[in-house]
Amino acid sequence: MSSTETPTVLIEDVVGRYVHLNSSGRDQRIYFEEAGNGPVLLCLHTAGADSRQYRHLLNDPEITSRFRVVAFDLPWHGRSLPPEGWWEEEYLLTADAYVAIVRDFAAALNLEQPTVIGCSMAGSLVLELARRHADELGGVIGLSGALKVNGRFQDWSLRPDINAQQSVPSWTSSLMAPQSPEVSRREVWWIYSQGGPGIYRGDTYFYSQDLDLRGRGHEIDTSVCPVYLLTGEYDHACTPADTADAIAEIPGAKGGAMKEIGHFPMAENYPLFKTHLLPILDELHPTNNESRDNDSLALEGTRHA
Repeated sequence: MSSTETPTVLIEDVVGRYVHLNSSGRDQRIYFEEAGNGPVLLCLHTAGADSRQYRHLLNDPEITSRFRVVAFDLPWHGRSLPPEGWWEEEYLLTADAYVAIVRDFAAALNLEQPTVIGCSMAGSLVLELARRHADELGGVIGLSGALKVNGRFQDWSLRPDINAQQSVPSWTSSLMAPQSPEVSRREVWWIYSQGGPGIYRGDTYFYSQDLDLRGRGHEIDTSVCPVYLLTGEYDHACTPADTADAIAEIPGAKGGAMKEIGHFPMAENYPLFKTHLLPILDELHPTNNESRDNDSLALEGTRHA
């Protein structure tokens, strides 16, 4: 590099902080990141992973110019440590504890009527949130979620002769589409390789064992809390058929399958996922969308001036 060249430096607008709160009777120190202004998009990560999966959404100016994007790490995940005494118990995530931590986090940050986006286990969790607390939400967007998902709760990752930091991410990587960029697929693998011992298994307890909303879809009032469900065509954990069954059972629910994408749409192929997300956000926030259109027209007018 010559003495006249200036190195390229990029500082993202994403801000990361910690919030202390009590949930289900336990003190928690929760890490979260946020960017943007406007109606809140509260983003929930997948089993065994963390909020880094939403880094593309957090860094998208087309989104953050219209919305406040907030993503947090569940306790035991990412940069949120387990609560005191974690070594004395088996980690198993339950629907009650999961619903509670999301609501308690939203209350701690005074997030009013957030639109909750969740993927995989969180894609199913948003349905339970809508069923129990529709009036607190501006809508839910479930990615790779259904009323019931079988087969993910397994004990093999606890075996001492298996390297879970390689086997778990490799098992989950099969859920992604071959068309998704390799750099993104590798990033999903990397994040999964850093999960704590038994955490992925404990999350799938909720996903495959504890939550079963079959026959209860009618309890979700989409006139109060709109429901959107999207699943990638390459997803073989929560299949497009599973999601279609949920849409059929929940009156007023919308969504369907996404072509050329898999189980982790916001992380494995964000540009493609965005083409599905924007129409939903425009429908949920039409006034907000009009502002975006007006800004675009003003910019176009400037270009032609």
